Parts: sequence; structure tokens; C-alpha cells
Amino acid sequence: MAKRSGRTPLVADKRYSAGSRKTPARKSARRSKPKSKGWFSFLFGGGKAAKPKPTKRKPAPRKVAARKSSPRKRKPKGFFGRIRYAIGGLFRWVFGLFWGFTWRIGMVVCTLTALAVGYHYLQLPDVSALLDGRARGSVTMLDRNGQVYAWRGDQFGGVVTTQTVSPHLKNAIIATEDKRFYGHFGISPRGVASAIRINMRAGRSPLSGNGGSTITQQTAKLLCLGVPYDMDVWESEKAYEADCRQGSLWRKVKEAIYALAMESKYTKDEILTIYMNRAFLGAGARGFEAASQRYFGISAAEVDPAEAAMLAGLLKAPTRYAPTNNLQRSQDRAQVIVGLMHDQGYLTVAQAQDARNNPAQLSKAAAARAGGYFADWVMDKIPSFFGDQTTEDVVIRTTLDQRLQTAAEEALTYIFDNKVREGSKAQAAIVVMSADGAVRAMVGGRQSRVSGVFNRATQAQRQTGSAFKPFVYATALELGYSPLDLVLDAEYCLNIAGSGQWCPKNYTHKFYGEVTLARALRDSLNIPAVKVSEAVGRDLVRQVAGDFGLSSDLADGPALALGASESTLIEMTGAYAGILNGGSSVTPYGLVELRLMDDDEAMIGTSGGMGERVIQTSAAQQLTWMMEKVISEGTGRRAQLPGWQVAGKTGTTQAARDAWFIGFTAEYVAGVWMGYDDNTPLSGVTGGGLPAEIWRETMIRVHDGLAPVALPMQAPAPLVVPTPQPNPERRNNGNGPKLGRELGRAVDGLLKDIFGN
Repeated sequence: MAKRSGRTPLVADKRYSAGSRKTPARKSARRSKPKSKGWFSFLFGGGKAAKPKPTKRKPAPRKVAARKSSPRKRKPKGFFGRIRYAIGGLFRWVFGLFWGFTWRIGMVVCTLTALAVGYHYLQLPDVSALLDGRARGSVTMLDRNGQVYAWRGDQFGGVVTTQTVSPHLKNAIIATEDKRFYGHFGISPRGVASAIRINMRAGRSPLSGNGGSTITQQTAKLLCLGVPYDMDVWESEKAYEADCRQGSLWRKVKEAIYALAMESKYTKDEILTIYMNRAFLGAGARGFEAASQRYFGISAAEVDPAEAAMLAGLLKAPTRYAPTNNLQRSQDRAQVIVGLMHDQGYLTVAQAQDARNNPAQLSKAAAARAGGYFADWVMDKIPSFFGDQTTEDVVIRTTLDQRLQTAAEEALTYIFDNKVREGSKAQAAIVVMSADGAVRAMVGGRQSRVSGVFNRATQAQRQTGSAFKPFVYATALELGYSPLDLVLDAEYCLNIAGSGQWCPKNYTHKFYGEVTLARALRDSLNIPAVKVSEAVGRDLVRQVAGDFGLSSDLADGPALALGASESTLIEMTGAYAGILNGGSSVTPYGLVELRLMDDDEAMIGTSGGMGERVIQTSAAQQLTWMMEKVISEGTGRRAQLPGWQVAGKTGTTQAARDAWFIGFTAEYVAGVWMGYDDNTPLSGVTGGGLPAEIWRETMIRVHDGLAPVALPMQAPAPLVVPTPQPNPERRNNGNGPKLGRELGRAVDGLLKDIFGN
């Protein structure tokens, strides 16, 4: 055994044999090579490497175990290898810098988001305070029978919850708007990504079109992110809502934060409840209860799958898909929703097929959409704080008769479809009322099922033409003249100050000699009408017409008698109602009673009806007798009703720009106007033509099922004195000829005219 040296053997000495102990020395020598100097030297070699100096091997440190060093990366060889290595190093440096910056920014963003969510969480009120968020109230209109026919403003039918609505409706909403509603935390990244993809494929900007919003986000938008409407801040409610609906990126961020706060504050069912009560669903309906009542006449708790699908389909575009605008389009949209409900397991195959085979239908009231013009007229007559600016829910009982309204609409459609040339832009209007002025039907134009548009029945001021003549003869009859008194129809001229000579002409451009007042009105002769007006006095004629309700400015000159003044159809119809009721003035009205919802006491009562007497009953009844001759023998023959006595008058203005027919039976008075909005002359149309036919078609339908009743008219007593003595009361204060001098000049002619022999 060899003698041990004074040094304890190292572990390394034992690891290597004598022949292999040079290996560590070679590794040490390789590590001692000088490093390259700079990037240039690294890339291009940097010259000859210095020869390493031999070093003495040092004894390894005395450690129990050597630390394991990480493997060294081999440097790339060659020019291109060094290029790749340099680029990789650059990218690693940039990534490290980016990552260090990103996670710090992320921490800041998360902190700010948490603070914002916490702030909104603390600001959110109790759920009950968010269910009815309307800035204004609603107006519900009832017809004369107490049936709802029209709504105005924002109607809120009452609070519904996820427990009280029909399960089909709840499922339809979730299937349509957010099928993962009960699984996400208020935001759906998958939905946002899908929406962006769809928008970009459609050529839109990422945020235009589909929004990918969850029901929670949509609810946040409906709440306008907690910002209340303030009239002092916003120009209008419309501007406020437009700001709430904007889709900017920053708005989306705030919307997401508010949605997170809602998810933290409320349960899923509470969020869905808010959504169902605040969603706008077209036709002024706010919430699904109001929409269900508006379109189907039932509660949201009663809707079936087809009706639920139609209501849920409104969420995408309430106005476009409103069934009152286009029922077929709404039904087609509902078919898509039924498919979604089936695909997501909410409907069985049988239920889905039944919903497709039996699509939802509108209620009778919603389908009729009756009285749009009428409802607008009533709204214009009430104070704005009870009307379009109301903050309360108001109920108005009106005079409208939906059966008569439908009759007028159908009559107008029938005449324009069958008697008016295709493409004509002519318009027409109809008013039907009772003798006391209660308006029963109103059509303000050819488009009958509309609202908020120009109403030709109440807003169009048009010349009345010969339809004004009854008030000339009413004045004469009130002064004691008889319908059988004579007036000379011959050439007649008047000098008008500032205008020169004026000579009225008959429509036929003929003269008929001495005619009775009854015949002059029957044949709508112009010259006798002017003579009678001048005889009794224009001022008195204006007074009588005004007292009957023609409140528009009446002409001052002699053309007053020929209807040169302008008036509205409802004023003219109301004035004729005064003749029917025996000579008392009439104020047309549609409002019977206005009250607040759930309040039995009326706030406003009837604002119209019969007023003071204008002419004596006998004069009104004799005038009715004269006007009956217009229908039975004169220019209004086309207005005859089988089995009914009818009185009325035609009217055609200069150049046929306006054509009128106004008449009445013992039950109703109706007026019809026809013309162009731009005053273009009518082609071949007079008051005794198409307007009389529209009147007849309307009144046939109006009187359907009613027993005929005789008109309240009085025939004049036959003349027994050949030449009546002039009555001083009939003078015109020297301003015109005495009518008595022209009356009764030929008894034989009078008898022939009356009795035909």
C-alpha cells in the first residue's frame, strides 16, 4: 500500500483516471479565451483570438456537493446564424419591455375598473325604482262604448316580473337576445367577438350594426347608465334618448362597467325584470305588459308561444317590426324567434310547429287602428299638460263610433279604388257627426290608419263654394221670406269699390228668369244667391254663418254668397248640424270626459255641443225642405239613400279647386271635401260628382241596420196673394234692391214651377 500524501484526495481526483485528468484542464483553458469586443467583433470575427496562457490548476474548493450550473447556450456559427441570434435577442428584449409595461398597465386598469364598478354599485337604487322609467305619461282613448281604440305618449301597462309573465315570453326574450344570460357575468366576450366579425363581414365598422351586448348591457343602456332625464340639461327627450343609444367605444366601456355593477348588485331575474319593464316595443308601448295589451288586448302573463315570439321580435327594431305597421313582416320575424326557441330547447317540435301554423294576430282594436286623425284632433283640443306633455297616465272618453269610423274609411277606399284614375294625387276628407256636434268619425286623408300627419278635415282651410249658400237662404227665411218667393235670374252686375264692375254667372252660363228661392238653391244658381244676399244684407249673412259656427274670416264683398270665404270641413259639417237640430249653433266636439287613470273623478268634461239658437225652428225646417230638393231633384241626386230622406248641398269652387258635399239624414250629418293639397284644379269633378258618391257610400254603411226616420222638415204654405206687399223689415237699408219687388210677378209661372201645371 502506497504511502498517502499529506493531502486528502478530492472527489474530482477519484472521478477521473490518470489518463483522463487533462479533460478538466482543457475545459478551463477553453473558458479562459478572451471575449469578442462589441457587436461588430461578434458578427464579423474581430481578428485572431489570443493564445491562452497556461495556468496552474488550482485545487477545487472543499464542498460537499458542487452547485449545478445551467447549461450554456451555444453561440451560433456563421454569419447568418449570428444575424438570427441578434434578431431573436432584439425581439426578446422588446417582448420583455412590453410585458413589463403591460402587466403594470393592466394592474392600473383593473384597479380603476374595480373602483368604477364599486362606485356604480353604491349608486344603484332598489329594483322597484327602476321599473317605470318614463319621462312622460300616456293617454288612453276610449270610444263612445268604452272600448280602447287609440293611445298616445308612452304607455306603461303595469309591472311584470320573471315570475308573473308567461314562461314562453321569458324564454323568447332569452333565446332572442342573450342565450347565455344566466351563465355570464354581465359581459360576453364571445358575443362581442362574434358581433365584430359579423359587422366587418357586412362591410360596416366593428361597432356598427350588431353590438354583441348582453341583456345586462342592454338594460344598462335602457337606464342610460344611471343618468336621469333633466329638461334643463337636454334640449328634448329625443336628444336625451339619442345620447343614451350612442355606440362609441368609450360609451361601450362605460356600459360594460355599469353592467358589471348591476351584476354585482342585482340577481339575474331582477335584471331581466328591469329589462322587461323598460324596453320600448313600438307604438308608444314601454314594457312587455303595455305591448301585450296594445297588440293583443291581453296581459303578458297570457301570451302563447306565437305571441311571445312576436313580442320578443320587436326588440331588434320596434318601429320596423311593430305589427300595427306591417303585420306580415312582424309574423315573419316571429317565425325566426320560434326557430331559436326550438333550437335552444324551449319549445318541443309540436309546440314550434303549432306556433308556425298559427301566427299571432292583432286584437280587433289594434288591427282597426281606428281614429288616428280623430285622436290627433282630440289631443290638440286638450291642455298639453294632459296631452303630449303629460307626466300622468290619462284616460279620455270620446265620441268616436268605431263602426262609423270603419264605414267612412271603407267608403273612401272604395271610391278611390273604383272611381278615381290610378296614380291620382287627389285627396279627400270625411267628417260624420250627430246633430248635437258629437263627432262620430273622421278621415283626414286617403291614408286613414296614420297619426301625427296633416288632417284635411280639421286643418285645411278651403273655399266653400256653393256649399255656403244655405246660410244665405237661412238668413232670408229667418227674416220671413218663403222658399216659394221669386227672384229674377237674369244678367246682374254690381260696382265694387276699387275693383270695378262685377257680374256673377251661373255654372251653366244661362239665365232662367223668375225662379223660386227653393229652385235657386236646388239648381245652385249663382245670380239669385247674390241677389238674396244683397237684399238681406251681407253683414247679416256673415252674422248668421258665424253664429252657426263658421268662425273663419268671411269675405266682405258680394262674392260672400258664392262661398268665396275659406273654412274647414269640420266647421262646415258642424254648421249643417245646426240646421238639422232646428237652428241652434253647434260646437263640434270629441272629448266627453278626461280623468287620471285609476281616478273616478273627471278632470275635464265635454267641451262642445249645442249652443244658442241662431234661427227659428220653422226657418230651419223650411231650409231643410229646400235642401231635400237638392238631393231628390237637383245637383245632389247622386247622394240619394234608398229608403231615407236626405238633405244637403253641393259645392264647387272656381276652377274646380275644391269640391264639397255636405248633407244629413234625421240621424247623422256628414261632410266630404275633395281636392289637391297644392290647389291643382280637379279634372271633371264637381261637388255633385265624386264627393256626393263618397258621401253616399259612407252613409249607406253608417245607416246599415237602422230603420229610416223622416227628416224634420216643413213644406212652405202655397202662395195665395198674386203680388206680395213689400215688407219694410226686408229692406237692406238702401244698400240693395228690395227683394219684394221681384217676388210674385207671375203667379202662373210660380204655380207651374211648384205644381208642374
